[in-house]
Amino acid sequence: MLRIGIVGTGNMGKAHAAGWAQTPAQLAGFCSQDVRGGDVAARYGAPLLELNALLDACDVIDVCAPTHLHYEMVLRAAAAGKHIVCEKPLARTYAQGVAMVEACRKAGVWLLVAHVVRFFPEYWRAKQIVQAGDIGNVAVVRLTRASFQPRPAADNWFLDPVKSGGMILDLMIHDFDYARWVAGEVTSVFARSVRGADPAVPEDYCLALLQHASGAISNIEGGWAYPPPLFRTALEIAGDAGLIEHPAGSSTPIGVHLKHKGGDGGADVGVPGSPMAHDPYTTEIKHFYDVLMGKLPAPRVTAEDALAALRIALAATQSSQTGRAVTIDEVV
Repeated sequence: MLRIGIVGTGNMGKAHAAGWAQTPAQLAGFCSQDVRGGDVAARYGAPLLELNALLDACDVIDVCAPTHLHYEMVLRAAAAGKHIVCEKPLARTYAQGVAMVEACRKAGVWLLVAHVVRFFPEYWRAKQIVQAGDIGNVAVVRLTRASFQPRPAADNWFLDPVKSGGMILDLMIHDFDYARWVAGEVTSVFARSVRGADPAVPEDYCLALLQHASGAISNIEGGWAYPPPLFRTALEIAGDAGLIEHPAGSSTPIGVHLKHKGGDGGADVGVPGSPMAHDPYTTEIKHFYDVLMGKLPAPRVTAEDALAALRIALAATQSSQTGRAVTIDEVV
């Protein structure tokens, strides 16, 4: 039986635990600095352990810790010969990401990065339509991902750009990865963002333009600016033979959503939902389980895919701060 150790018991740690519980794998333990970590571990009948003890107790380490901790934890897990699931973004810097991928390659262990958008049914179906050639050659991709700003009660690492990389790296990287998946390699990025112009503003919003080697262009919109609990996503893929769009219009004439000073009882971090019967996070974990058990030859998202998405996000961040287009090769 495959034994899973989860590092982190926040939103993603809980989502991953729920996914693993739907597989034959055993949850061997959790490692968490959160005061609520013991409650999560107890829910799954698993112990709360220090990282070294967790490494000894498991076959797979699932890293759901804050982004700035991914590098050290993945290297420790690889050195211990453990397969690794790692939440996105892969790392805080491109050099760290390169080192992580290389360490896992040398250790002969899987590095499975949780770019969950590839497992949302509407995004997966759109990818299949593109791959089948039904809309011809992809010319323009438009993607939107906008939420409220993360708001944990204490130690809000999301709002520390040194730790999270900010909204562009933490949130928009989902769509950078997807755009590259459907339109091919990215050669340059031009981005403008609110915080790129003034880091002190209370919320963030960004528009990024990706140039693909194929000649396609992707327009990507991201934001931490909505009132809670709103989370909006959209996709449009235009080819020379057709168009894919989601959502495909709305019959609602107007919607009004106001920011309230009091609490709204919502989550601390925005997470997109899905109307489908199967939760995309569980679908993702089941896919990773099948890869780890040798039932699939390769994952839907490779470590190299995650590294490429990281590079695009860092180029977008650099562009938003400098006001100029940044080529992918500039990010080292």
